[in-house]
Amino acid sequence: MKVLGFALILVLVNVIAQFAYTRIDFTKEKRFTLTEKTKETLRQNKNEVIVTVFLDGDMPSAFKRLRNATKDMLADYKAYSKANFKVVYVNPISGLTVNEQDTVIQHLYEMGIRPTNINIKTDAGFSEKLVFPMALIESNGKRMPVKLLQNLGGEASNYDESINNSIKNLEYVFTSSLKKVISGYNPRIGFTEGNGEPNDNYLYDAMSSLSDSYVVGRVNLDSMTKQGLDSLKMLVIAKPLRAFTEAQKYKINYFVMKGGHVLWSIDQVRMELDSLRSGRSFMAANNSLNLDDMLFEYGARVNYNIIADVNCAEIPVATGGPRGDIQMAPWLYYPVLLPDTSNSVVKNLDNIKAEFASTVDTIGSRNVSKRIILTTSPYNKVYTSPKMFNLQMVDEQPTQKEFTNAPKSVGVLLEGSFKSVFLNRPIPEGIREQFDLPAQSKPAKMIVLGDGDIFRNQVSADGSPFPLGFDRYTQQNFGNKALLLNIADYFTNEDNLIALRNKEVTVRPLDKTLVRTEKTKWQLVNTVLPILLLICFAIFQHYYRKHKYAR
Repeated sequence: MKVLGFALILVLVNVIAQFAYTRIDFTKEKRFTLTEKTKETLRQNKNEVIVTVFLDGDMPSAFKRLRNATKDMLADYKAYSKANFKVVYVNPISGLTVNEQDTVIQHLYEMGIRPTNINIKTDAGFSEKLVFPMALIESNGKRMPVKLLQNLGGEASNYDESINNSIKNLEYVFTSSLKKVISGYNPRIGFTEGNGEPNDNYLYDAMSSLSDSYVVGRVNLDSMTKQGLDSLKMLVIAKPLRAFTEAQKYKINYFVMKGGHVLWSIDQVRMELDSLRSGRSFMAANNSLNLDDMLFEYGARVNYNIIADVNCAEIPVATGGPRGDIQMAPWLYYPVLLPDTSNSVVKNLDNIKAEFASTVDTIGSRNVSKRIILTTSPYNKVYTSPKMFNLQMVDEQPTQKEFTNAPKSVGVLLEGSFKSVFLNRPIPEGIREQFDLPAQSKPAKMIVLGDGDIFRNQVSADGSPFPLGFDRYTQQNFGNKALLLNIADYFTNEDNLIALRNKEVTVRPLDKTLVRTEKTKWQLVNTVLPILLLICFAIFQHYYRKHKYAR
């Protein structure tokens, strides 16, 4: 009777499980629990979704962790989806000849699926292996590639750190990509050109990283039409060197009035480290961009000064030895900025590298909220412009008294309804179309950064761009790329999906030193102990049965 009752309970549980799905997440940060935004997206979708994951087959353990985390997450997506949600895992080049592999790789490139070449340590040294840390989402006749390996920090050689960060971002990349596929809408982002901004090579990784989820291109304000401005969701003004005309400002103002979002990354003082390589001294002079009145009206001011900070990046300096040796030295004028962890735009970001940055103040402006998102350390000093610079300044030793000050703001977030800069002013010369300018803008967002180099990647001697945020001299990764992606998410996603990117997942790696020293011990424990327990259980069972049936 008990057996029958137990069988009935099992059948009942299985029947209920067919209609109700649940799971219990015992992790502290609920890493295996989907957010309500993702569940809502899955419930609202009525179209079949096919997700092809190309990360499969034999690969290093770090990539296996990424694949397993992807499998776990997509299993939840499938369970919560109201429509048919199909997941396929493939190794696209398994069992193919070299020529066939080249054909498949070329075809995948055309779809946006790009492989990663990794080095694997073996007994004979190092070997190379091609893996595809990518997925493809297809639904309703549309498809979008998804990067599983984010490499937000820059360098791809430290896979453990990159994969840990990628696992944290899995829910964001899948949910945001799924929403874009379902809606068929990819926001447009424009990087301005024509005012001395860096060329495509120096903005390559910024635009390339954004192009995974957005339509990205260059925008020349002189030739930009009203229709072109209307199609943009976000405008990036990065390191202009020449003054903006009133007609160009008029178009920017129109873009803001219609609810467009602007990222200002500007240098108020002109100085480049390369100018000092010759050993000569150069004067850092004010950079006249004709934007002060515009930013002042919107609620911010980038000051004409240069920040020196003890918390700074290093630069290569020739030691003057017989072999022309190079050593790394702290450069106070490359401050490493600290994100305000309470703000969702910069939450969980690594520190941001800046070059000859200036402070940013907020100005009283009605209907506009202002929040500081990037600051210096408390060990800083601000120099007014103009100021003379030379490489001998690398030997400067900052004193504690001089460099102990309150943190200075370098990045400010502005949100609200902005007042038109051209209210009650005549239309500038050069405007040939009819632009409707209200007195106040629709709800819009801006971020003002007092440095034009934050989103500029380094370039090698042969012209190859380095990843954004990666310092080729110190081999250090900064959070510049993640900052740009977060800002784009915050500006363009009306559903505030940036909260998914800020999801905190604590990675608890094994102690590699302890693993190496106690490897043999734990191998014996895991192989011998189960056998001993089995033998003990068998002996106990033998004598128990002998005792039981001997009576």
